[in-house]
Amino acid sequence: MKRTILCCWAMLLTFFAAAQTITGKVVNDETGTPLEGVTVSVKSTNQTTVTNKEGNYSITVPSGTRNAKLVFTYAGADDLELDIVNGSVAEARLKLGQRKMEEVVVIGYGTSKKKDLTGSVISVKADEIKKIPAANLMESLQGKLPGADITRNSGSASSGVNITIRGNRSIAASNGPLFIVDGIQYSSIQDINPNDIQSMEVLKDASSTAVYGSRGANGVILITTKKGNTGKPRIEFNSYYGVSSVAGYPRYMNAQEYADLRRAANRRITLAGINPGGSWTSTANDPLLFNPQELANLANNVNTDYTSMVINDGSQQEHQVGVSAGSEKTKAYLSLSYYNEKGLFKKDDLKRYTARLNLDQSLGKIAKVGMQMQFTYFDVNVRNNPLDEASKISPSSLPYDSLGNIVFSPNNDAARWNPLIDEQDGIAVNNTVTTRTFGVVYAEFTPIKGLNIRSNLGMIFNNSRAGSFFDRNSLLRRGQDPVAQYTAGTSRNTTWENIFTYNRQIKDHNFTLTGVTSFLQNNSEFVTAQGGRQILPSQLFYSLSGATADIAINSGYTKENLISYTGRVNYAYKGRYLASATFRTDGSSKLSAGNQWQAFPAVALGWRISDEAFMKDNKKINELKLRVSYGLTGSDAITAYRTQSLLTRIPNSFGENAALGLAFSDTVGNPNLKWEKTKAFNAGLDFGLFNNRVTGTIDFYKTNTSDLLLLRRLPATSGVGVTFDNVGSTENLGIDIGLNIAVIRKKDFTFNAGITFFTNKERITGLPNNTNDIANNWFIGSPVNILYDFRKTGIWQLADSAAAIAQGQRPGDIRVADINGDNVINTNDREVIGQLVPKWNSSLNLDFRYKNFDLNVFLFARVGQMMNYGYYTRFHMPGRENSAVVNYWTPENGSNDFPRPRTTAAFTSVLYSSTLGYTDASFLKVRSLTLGYNLPKNKLSRLGVSNVRFYVTGRNLFTFSKIKDYDVERGGGLTNPLTRLVLAGVNIDL
Repeated sequence: MKRTILCCWAMLLTFFAAAQTITGKVVNDETGTPLEGVTVSVKSTNQTTVTNKEGNYSITVPSGTRNAKLVFTYAGADDLELDIVNGSVAEARLKLGQRKMEEVVVIGYGTSKKKDLTGSVISVKADEIKKIPAANLMESLQGKLPGADITRNSGSASSGVNITIRGNRSIAASNGPLFIVDGIQYSSIQDINPNDIQSMEVLKDASSTAVYGSRGANGVILITTKKGNTGKPRIEFNSYYGVSSVAGYPRYMNAQEYADLRRAANRRITLAGINPGGSWTSTANDPLLFNPQELANLANNVNTDYTSMVINDGSQQEHQVGVSAGSEKTKAYLSLSYYNEKGLFKKDDLKRYTARLNLDQSLGKIAKVGMQMQFTYFDVNVRNNPLDEASKISPSSLPYDSLGNIVFSPNNDAARWNPLIDEQDGIAVNNTVTTRTFGVVYAEFTPIKGLNIRSNLGMIFNNSRAGSFFDRNSLLRRGQDPVAQYTAGTSRNTTWENIFTYNRQIKDHNFTLTGVTSFLQNNSEFVTAQGGRQILPSQLFYSLSGATADIAINSGYTKENLISYTGRVNYAYKGRYLASATFRTDGSSKLSAGNQWQAFPAVALGWRISDEAFMKDNKKINELKLRVSYGLTGSDAITAYRTQSLLTRIPNSFGENAALGLAFSDTVGNPNLKWEKTKAFNAGLDFGLFNNRVTGTIDFYKTNTSDLLLLRRLPATSGVGVTFDNVGSTENLGIDIGLNIAVIRKKDFTFNAGITFFTNKERITGLPNNTNDIANNWFIGSPVNILYDFRKTGIWQLADSAAAIAQGQRPGDIRVADINGDNVINTNDREVIGQLVPKWNSSLNLDFRYKNFDLNVFLFARVGQMMNYGYYTRFHMPGRENSAVVNYWTPENGSNDFPRPRTTAAFTSVLYSSTLGYTDASFLKVRSLTLGYNLPKNKLSRLGVSNVRFYVTGRNLFTFSKIKDYDVERGGGLTNPLTRLVLAGVNIDL
């Protein structure tokens, strides 16, 4: 017995004596700075780990390993092997920039080295995403992705972003890109916490997106979240808090200006017959224009700026903790985060709670299983637009009475309501609660060398509840009966994909074969209940059984399926000559029988010129690759059941009793709907110069989309209005340029510059009957979104009275161009004023590092677009509401900017008034400015902390445009102005 015990102890001692734990550090050979994320492995074993932010690593060398070596692998550097001598290795110094194209990027259903890519792909790493803290990660990347036009919808706390990649292809269908998160389609991109992202790739050309077939027509954005790691658990904590303010909002008239406007609108002017029937000639006539309370307020110099009372400072904060841990077989990543944003208005806020768990488990040598799961909870309050009323109410009024109580209708003006009313408790509530669960499970097998079989099953469960209540005193109801509404909805999106990948190398020939089967199903349903005149208004929308009027219910259900089969071959000869061929076929339930299936092929070629023998002695050109691709993609981006004619309920009666009445919807079904198709060509050049200190990509593309899914007007004799049909075509032509320059590389100081430039020429090439659709502003040869109207040339002046009268106008009226020169102004004199999409975008990203300090400056320009500026159209010519402060015409002030005030009933009834708002919306802005400081490593090591970084960031700091006090990125709307944010944060790694 003793001998047995002694033998066991001897074996254990031998094992532990043989096993070694190696620790070390990896640095940049040129600058000496630590490198995070370097993969360290024991050669010819499964032992692997990665370096932390200090560049440190710890790895165990298995017992029995002879002549062990450590292998260091990092994107942008050659692999490095170091011998283990006496239980240690030399400091690993990696030479960056030598093999930049060795970087591995994610592509559709697989990965590829950057040097082997034949398509147009942008890769973005986690550090770049985190530079600009934002609720929506796409907002952080505005201007940084060549070819992707990204703008924010509004300044509301729950605002999203608009994204188009290489222009608008469709006219009526969606133009948004496809988002793939951990291999599964996921449209709610605002759920993803930027701190959870490992990398992101943007696929732009047909050869890259064709593998997704119909879903990839508008570009594809692939997001890979973080995974667990072996070795010591890594804990990261990220937190910031900031204060937001309005980025610019124009002021409206003060009390004196408003009074002058009303007087001018009612002024008696007999000159040239302008307004001989006016009632105002002097201040003695003021009682004819102002009620007694207004007169008293004017006499007492009462002046209330309601817009400044409505707009407040907001805030934004986020706190996240992530834990990455695991062994050689089991790896886990856990993340918890909380995000809160308060908008510029009271009762405009968003709270987001997110939990993520990623698990990977190896089962022997040939199998692996895992899961990625995320739970998100949103609680959103939306304020019913208060700025519209704040811009109209008389500034010569008081919002509160002498006792401090709010006044519902200041100056007893029944037409105007106090914009501060909805801030009172129980007056207006608009709340939405959403829970989303995103889950992916996978099983992966490698039964033989080179063959990988993976099955993904993803499900997204969405549950939402939207409740609203508006009291009789709210801005919405304005003294009418209160109303409440409750809407509940659920949806389930299912994705099941099986991916087969086979790699084989035969001498100088390398093949990668990929096959995919895919099934997608979307199910959604909703129910809405509405009621008014509740017995207890304090119950808000929670007890509609107490409603006694305006009771209505509605419900609906939608189901749609997509089945796909995909094959792809990637081929490389000697690593220099590259080719790719993809074939995918999709079947959509949304299209008509016989037209549901469509094939989407694509081919691409690549030539690594820098690997040719004649380039080996060229010391200035390190990387040079030419790419060409052509392919077909498609879209079925319309709502379900468009092939069917739907019934709609209408009021009806049978005798004295109500009866069910049904009629066909105004949009009739089309049983012949088929795929919208896009043919895309791309030619690109990737290069690296001067030891890869200058790297970049240039792409030229052309896309032609046909069989557009478009609403088509039908003859009145048909009895219906419109139908969806495959009519029309578009074209997009452009250039994408991305350039990175390592200006300075020193041990204590580095300076890097990133430049992007992309332009897109978008035009409609075909419409029904090959004629322009003036009603929808669609014109052959013009972009999809344009401004079409008369062109304002100025204001008719007194000297031009005769000419004005000949046109049926008077001095002080709007003057427009006679385009066809026939001396008659009619609809034939309208023209395309401008486009609502930019002609080009550009950005400049500057990164500085000096010892422990880092500075990032990011500038962004969007040029060539116009907008219809809502502020200019808020010039209230009748003078009965407050107005924009503009230079308007009077006999004494011959302005050519805005017409004379008049008592006409409405702004739109003034001839050519629609021309007043058109203006250039080009801008340059300082998108962000960040200053950071990393605490010294020697002080942190004593505390067991790897890294601590403090930073301050200013976001959307300055905007330079032709419009004063307004951020034109908003696009002309005044309801929710964009915000400026200044924040402070900390990143801690343990």
